[in-house]
Amino acid sequence: MPKVKPSKVDPAILAAVADYFKVLSEVSRLQILTCLKSGAKNVMEISEATGLGQANLSKHLKVLYQAGILSREAKGTSAYYEIADPMIFEFCELACDRVAERAEQQAASLKALRSKTSVF
Repeated sequence: MPKVKPSKVDPAILAAVADYFKVLSEVSRLQILTCLKSGAKNVMEISEATGLGQANLSKHLKVLYQAGILSREAKGTSAYYEIADPMIFEFCELACDRVAERAEQQAASLKALRSKTSVF
């Protein structure tokens, strides 16, 4: 097999990618993204859909907004949030599909192991 020369990636880029993954590593933030998949919503609507308290929700919205994942628009006395880059859903689907695939493989392995060790 031919040796592949590793590509040199700027450490600053890798740090930015790691930060992006950190933003997405919180369940509450993924709930918010799922809620906003159908379109822009204000804080009250997001809170009702996710069950998150307003203080906690505001903290997560700020993180998602600062990461450039959400955009924010003031309308009257409300702020409406929406997905800034819909590509985030393709990224999340890819991750979810991979996690589901791994879970299915583990379940199949466990089932096979149980059938080999079962005496009943």
